[in-house]
Amino acid sequence: MKFAYKFSNLLGTVYRKGNLSFTPDGNTVISPVGNRISLFDLKNNKSETLPVESQLNITAIALSPDGNLLIAVNEDGEALLCSLISRSVLHHYHFHRPAHDIKFSPDGKKFAVTKENNVLLFHAPGKTREFNPFVLYRTFYGAYDETVCLDWTTDSQAFCVGCKDMNTRVYGAQRFENLVVYSMGGHNDGVVGAYFEDESLDVYSLSQNGQLCVWECDTDLDGLKPYVADERKDESDVEEEEDENTRRKKAQEEQDQEMEKGEKILYKRLAKHNFKSARGEGAPYARLTSTAYHKQTHILCSGFEDGAFFLHEMPDFNLIHSLSISDQSIAAISFNKPGDWIALGCSGLGQLLVWEWQSESYVLKQQGHFNNMNCLAYSPDGQYIATGGDDGKVKVWNTSTGFCFVTFSDHLGGVTGVCFSQRGQVVLSSSLDGTVRAFDLNRYRNFRTFTSPRPTQFSCLTLDHSGEIVCAGALETFEIFVWSMQTGRLLEVLSGHEGPISNLSFGQSHAILASASWDKTVKLWDVFESKGARETITLGSDVLALACHPGGTEVAIATLNASITFWNVQNATQTGSIEGRHDLGYSRKDTDKITAKKSAGGKAFHTLCYTADGKCILAAGKSKNVCIYSVADQILIKKFEISCNLSFDGMEEYLDRRKMTEWGSLALVDTATEDTKAISLPGVKKGDMSSRHWKPEVRVSCVQFSPTGRAWAATTTEGLLIYSLDQNVVFDPFELEIDITPENVRKTLHKKEYTTALMLVFRLNEQKLIQEVVEQIPVEDVEYVSQALPDTYVDKMLGFVASMLEVSQHIEFYLVWGQNLLTIHGTKLKQRSQTVMSLLRSLQKSMTKRYEDLGKICDANKYSLQYILALSETKKKRKATEDVDAEVGDSDVDVEVGDSDVDAKNSPQHHDQDISEQSDSS
Repeated sequence: MKFAYKFSNLLGTVYRKGNLSFTPDGNTVISPVGNRISLFDLKNNKSETLPVESQLNITAIALSPDGNLLIAVNEDGEALLCSLISRSVLHHYHFHRPAHDIKFSPDGKKFAVTKENNVLLFHAPGKTREFNPFVLYRTFYGAYDETVCLDWTTDSQAFCVGCKDMNTRVYGAQRFENLVVYSMGGHNDGVVGAYFEDESLDVYSLSQNGQLCVWECDTDLDGLKPYVADERKDESDVEEEEDENTRRKKAQEEQDQEMEKGEKILYKRLAKHNFKSARGEGAPYARLTSTAYHKQTHILCSGFEDGAFFLHEMPDFNLIHSLSISDQSIAAISFNKPGDWIALGCSGLGQLLVWEWQSESYVLKQQGHFNNMNCLAYSPDGQYIATGGDDGKVKVWNTSTGFCFVTFSDHLGGVTGVCFSQRGQVVLSSSLDGTVRAFDLNRYRNFRTFTSPRPTQFSCLTLDHSGEIVCAGALETFEIFVWSMQTGRLLEVLSGHEGPISNLSFGQSHAILASASWDKTVKLWDVFESKGARETITLGSDVLALACHPGGTEVAIATLNASITFWNVQNATQTGSIEGRHDLGYSRKDTDKITAKKSAGGKAFHTLCYTADGKCILAAGKSKNVCIYSVADQILIKKFEISCNLSFDGMEEYLDRRKMTEWGSLALVDTATEDTKAISLPGVKKGDMSSRHWKPEVRVSCVQFSPTGRAWAATTTEGLLIYSLDQNVVFDPFELEIDITPENVRKTLHKKEYTTALMLVFRLNEQKLIQEVVEQIPVEDVEYVSQALPDTYVDKMLGFVASMLEVSQHIEFYLVWGQNLLTIHGTKLKQRSQTVMSLLRSLQKSMTKRYEDLGKICDANKYSLQYILALSETKKKRKATEDVDAEVGDSDVDVEVGDSDVDAKNSPQHHDQDISEQSDSS
């Protein structure tokens, strides 16, 4: 089995902190997720996480106007220059202080960074050929407190900066005669947002207490005059002879002359608005936390700490729309380029929304688990993942798109276990609220609830291979409850354990239930035949996890002493063991009083999972490492480090001595954070405002291999991590010989020896060459080639067909291949079903995905045709009605003019006309 797994996607977490950004086409929103960056393609309904990691959580991102370069800055001020084309880091730069905001100029030639009370202006990377992409152009001073926000004019000549000292300052990006720096007050709280009007120097500034100031400038953008240096003679010799007083007077006179030459720009406050009127009478006070302004449409969006946001039309401050998305603070707002979509980020809930304000509908609404994820389960075809968390929610994720498409919130306590039924249409979950619930994925409802006679908390869950028997283990009563899936009745209560049940697992081929407990035993139960335990395996330490071999002949057990033992199910004898304490790694938390080596004695594996073929086992626990062991050799094959984020606790082996003082570590000192509201303790009027800061500990709560064998997932502190096989590993030959070359393969194919060419190309094992050979085989010869293929190449061909069905446009061609292979070799495949199960599931996943995609297209075409037909029928009816109305109108006109017609007929002129008509007719 190949182990070229690499990180592919991050699910379960869509937003943590920092600002949001849209790509120039307006279809993709970029969100910082911890120390990673995720891209959500709203047009194609797909998410992607860049394979880029920072040392700490990312707090600010900026995208270049051409959409090729991305700058991400973390909490410590370290900047990463990333390419969105190659998905790689190009350069590292350290600001040495946190950066609040960073923005590129509209022309893409410069970018500005707000750091402490300064603004740094850099040349944009990629525009000039320099070894260092970050070239500092100029530093702007003048603020008395931290600068928090900035905005550029549309021609990139000037930018405005909002500051916590309640002032807004306008700087020139280059030297101007009439603009150096202009400071505007008018607020009595820190400025949150400052924006320029479109094609103008007019400024809007907003403060935390909900005040908005409109500033009008007496100068247009074209009125900024570039600075021209005076050409003066070198008077260094003369100046040396003059005394200091003379030089000061001369400098003052020169400055007065420059002021007289060119008039400075002047700002005037036109209006001052307050959000109290928009929030309504009697609404509680809430701080303004985030803002965004779209210059082309003149729309201002403002978000508050109570989860409400408002849309106003500027400069008249007319309320367009108001909505409350949650009860948590809105941390980030961003407009896309056309201005019709608004991205909103809520850091408290980890929520990301994209709102279309014109139609008042959601384009995207995603939210991860509020607390930690506890468990996960793959669907039988590997297309979906179900996760359960401490917040009592069960979420189902699509592995292809990366989005959560359904959330079940029926549980009242933390979810401890989830599993899919054999057909993948039902998700079951156990919870600490004392219930096991079954959810229907077709109708999205809880259709069955399993309970125990006495209230108890369920710690684990399993389902037998047929999907008829549901088993759950209890924490308090130490019993295992068995229910019928069809009727929901309690069939049996299995007693015998003397400690809480930690894990349950059914063997796939044999109907044997294995239960693990903290009483240092594992019991094997035959649920269908006898009531008592068939075998009892006694171990030397508490059992934390177990996993059954896919073949059902073996069980792996993880204990508290960090060892994994393998036991034969038939005779309950031990077949092997792995000591994994050193593989978990050493780490020390900030609060630990002992060394990392000492604290490693309390670490162990808390989750186990066999690979699809049963040759290897995946193990993880309270550590940043996930280990893959070979079952046969009982050695470590590969170790994955799930994160390098130092914002988590327990990441480093040694504590930083620079943070150590004689009173202890500085990490233990509580520091106030801006994104949390400080609540004073009872009776405290000043001083300690009860703000607390804590770091989450890195841990892996559950790991699962995909049934297709091409990916595995882990629920971690960071979220749901997906690792899949690296597709870039191209050359991986199979029984290669000297004469097997691409040239010989093409020669054989040219001779129309299709079977030989196919076997040769599979031995060469190059993906593009295989595709070239397969797609040149005529459809009428597919059946003959399928019959002539040996069993080894049938497996490889099935895997290739499964992979191509996901991406290829020749759907029917590959379906014909799959049908012929399964029809001709079905009997042999059934005999070795355990070895090819992952291939068959991968094929099923690809076919299901294609079926759903084609079904959506067909439904859309069907409804469009129905609409067009109905529209044509409506138009026909309307035309017929109009014709009838026109005929009725004509008859009414004839009746009205009838009398005049009689008079006209009696006249001599009409008589002569009738005579002439009669003569013509004759």
